[in-house]
Amino acid sequence: MNEFNSNRKQTFAPSVVISGVSPAVDGGRYPVKRVVNESVDVEVDVFKDGHDLIDVALLWRKAGDETWTEVTMHSLENDRWAASVRFDEPGRYEYSVAGWPELFETWKGEFIKKHDAGQEDLSVEIAEAALLVRGAARRARRGGDDEVAKELVRMAELLPTLSVADVRELLCSESVGSVMNTWADRKLITLCETVYPVIVESERARFSAWYEFFPRSAFGDASRHATLRDGVPLLDHAKRMGFNVVYFPPIHPIGEAHRKGKNNATNCEPSDVGSPWAIGGATGGHYAVEPALGTVADFVWLCDQARERGLEVAMDFAINCSPDHPYVKDHPDWFFQRPDGSIKYAENPPKKYQDIYPLNFHCEDWRNLWQEMKNILMFWIDKGVRIFRVDNPHTKPVAFWEWMIGEVRSEHPDIQFLAEAFTSPKMMQTLGKIGYSQSYSYFTWRTNKKELTDYVTELTKTDMAEYYRANFWPNTPDILPFELWNASASKFKIRAALAALMSSCWGMYSGYEFCENDPFPPKEEYNNSEKYQLVDRDWNAPGIVEFIAKLNGIRNAHPAFHEYANLEFVDCENSEMIAFAKRSSSGNRVLVVVNLDDTHSQQTNLSVPMEFLGLKDNAPYDVEDVLNGETYTWQGRVNFVALSPHDRVAHVFVVRQRV
Repeated sequence: MNEFNSNRKQTFAPSVVISGVSPAVDGGRYPVKRVVNESVDVEVDVFKDGHDLIDVALLWRKAGDETWTEVTMHSLENDRWAASVRFDEPGRYEYSVAGWPELFETWKGEFIKKHDAGQEDLSVEIAEAALLVRGAARRARRGGDDEVAKELVRMAELLPTLSVADVRELLCSESVGSVMNTWADRKLITLCETVYPVIVESERARFSAWYEFFPRSAFGDASRHATLRDGVPLLDHAKRMGFNVVYFPPIHPIGEAHRKGKNNATNCEPSDVGSPWAIGGATGGHYAVEPALGTVADFVWLCDQARERGLEVAMDFAINCSPDHPYVKDHPDWFFQRPDGSIKYAENPPKKYQDIYPLNFHCEDWRNLWQEMKNILMFWIDKGVRIFRVDNPHTKPVAFWEWMIGEVRSEHPDIQFLAEAFTSPKMMQTLGKIGYSQSYSYFTWRTNKKELTDYVTELTKTDMAEYYRANFWPNTPDILPFELWNASASKFKIRAALAALMSSCWGMYSGYEFCENDPFPPKEEYNNSEKYQLVDRDWNAPGIVEFIAKLNGIRNAHPAFHEYANLEFVDCENSEMIAFAKRSSSGNRVLVVVNLDDTHSQQTNLSVPMEFLGLKDNAPYDVEDVLNGETYTWQGRVNFVALSPHDRVAHVFVVRQRV
């Protein structure tokens, strides 16, 4: 690697053509995403007229720096060039490409051809070489390497006195080639017109397992409201199941005006606790904590308790205001004003949310409103929060989020954002492009083999993989999907296995591990939803807790599950079974088979992707089922598997070549 000065101006017409740079999101308008020490494998088409040889360099720097670091690119085929770079800390980076004619190497190639063809008089060619060497000497002197410059001058003076054979031996040596390349003539360098941004985040942006619970329900007793300090046993519960992120719904004061009752009833009883998403009351707004939960100090304490257990707390950033929020009095112009003088409440017809006033991000005072939203995040970042789950980001301007995320990360590059956006594909994709670390996804409603295969292929085999990390949730407090209505424990296991093993990011809302499946028809929602009330729940019930713990333990132990877009679907004959392989950059190889039928046993022949898994045709190999504790020896591509939903819903094979 060498340093390349960004102030270098291109003073000549372009000497080479640079095109087809990848990876690039919308031609470089948006950044590609990576985590620390994850490779950015850059490829580009570079070529020029004539037969001159060229050199190509990948240039990269941290955003804002003046000096680029240069990485030599190597030639593939058909004028395609490639190089890789990794970044060792979170932040925003950028890369570009430069190319230039390699005058010395071109001279050397022509000289060798003429010499090999028996051409006797090469004195002019040797004089050309002397000029090239003197030019390198001048550049070395300007670069501060006087010793090399002197050696090159001596070499240039020596060349006319040597025989043709001696000139060939000297100038074609590896040492001279290295020096001439270091001080190559780049007068005709061509710089790519585009600079391509990269967002680099910590490993948790790519590999995370989320567990959501309501701290107020920590007792599992609908008659007792828990505090934040009562939530420690649920941290231990999440830890036992192998999760590494715990997410709380909003912890702020809940408004009294138009407070919703049980099951979203418009009338509430005095004992009803209301929806945490109706933020703001007499005790404050987004900077405060609901008094029934405790204080800001209690929240900080609970975050510390989580970190001691290897967990990170994700905070809900919900830009909702109840009619009691301080903003309503202090900044009424930040809201949507109706002709009758009232403030417009949130609606998603026919749904009405009288307990929530949406903010108007295009009001006349929008700059101060946007700054206030940033101030909220910075307040909680100062309290130790590093992950935010953002509620309904698709209902706020994309320009706001691009500004907000950029502003926050300019001061805190390690902050991560999860978009809770179940909306149109283009909006979800754009939120990923402008900086969201992860996003909720359509996995919740992809249930059969074709739907799952098509969706995961779109996520991992198209350019979406460069900017969109899908977090697979089988349920949320808002969504009990039809697939789980009154479903069996086997169905809950199946959906958990798919979510946890297909994506490197997955999550579940508490109660899933106990197979809570009581719907509120016709909506895909829970009956007696925890969004509006405390719940009775036996936190010590067995449920499928052990199964969830096994899934997360397998994920943690095997690096193939840590990477996002490394999935290859495996052909199998049975439409009720789905199979896929994953391979890590470190060589870990896994093969997963899931029975999608929760009532009947299924069997199939698999066509194992030998090349993808690095296996030799017809050689025996071992597959260890780390979910069920068995090892088999297979040979060749076609192998038989069977799964019964009553005792095992999936195989998770670790694949090892036999020695």
